[in-house]
Amino acid sequence: MPVEARRAVAEVEATDIVIVPSVVLANDGWKPGRYPDIVEWTSRMHARGAQLCSACSGIFLLAETGLFDGRDATIHWGYVEQFAKVFPRGPLLPERALVVAGDREQLITSGSSMTWHDLVLYLIARHVGATAAQTIARYFALQWRHDGLAPYIVFRGRTDHGDAAIADAQSWLATHFSVASPVEEMVKRSGLAERTFKRRFTDATGFAPLDYVQRLRIEDAKRRLERTETSADEISWQVGYEDAAFFRRLFKRTTGLTPGAYRKRFQVPAFARSRNG
Repeated sequence: MPVEARRAVAEVEATDIVIVPSVVLANDGWKPGRYPDIVEWTSRMHARGAQLCSACSGIFLLAETGLFDGRDATIHWGYVEQFAKVFPRGPLLPERALVVAGDREQLITSGSSMTWHDLVLYLIARHVGATAAQTIARYFALQWRHDGLAPYIVFRGRTDHGDAAIADAQSWLATHFSVASPVEEMVKRSGLAERTFKRRFTDATGFAPLDYVQRLRIEDAKRRLERTETSADEISWQVGYEDAAFFRRLFKRTTGLTPGAYRKRFQVPAFARSRNG
């Protein structure tokens, strides 16, 4: 759909709100310095009191202003590593749907593309009032994502670290995470001393071996909850946990939802499933 720009950015002398929508990143990622005029204009608007807002990957452009250095922000979980490589100066909270930061709460970031709903409702509540935000949310069937984005995040372990021994362990673990004592098995397979293996694994992936195993198990459990009618207790056993109560606590801590609540939210409704399975 063509979008006609009514005015060039340079023609806008003042604004209360600047919103950078999701932007498509090329395969080689974000290239800083491509839009110096827009970055300078954005900084100038902020200095005059404008709120700076982003949806999803829009934070890449806003981050070039330097205003987000050391500030909390959110972004789609799929862009976390790319963002950290280009802008390693501020904490990222991809599990949050909306983050409001800054001394005057003028720096607002929203996570995935569709969390612009939360961003818009927040701006309406702040500038017009809570009643107006509630009315619009009800009219358009919008919902605040009070429980954040943790349930939506898909875990993918880092593989670009260059440590061959750890990469081999990750490859094995991808299909053997449910076995008993997987960390001990990885240590044996690596031929490294246990302490050395655990240190190198953590340095390479950003997760301790046991934490990594738990992430893989929970990710598999999520798929089983989405695609089957298998009970949570049975799924607990299938992914490697004999103690179903521990599994439920770990699942809730990781995703923010109980297994039952997760299934209710993410399982495809029966009426929408293929009759051919």
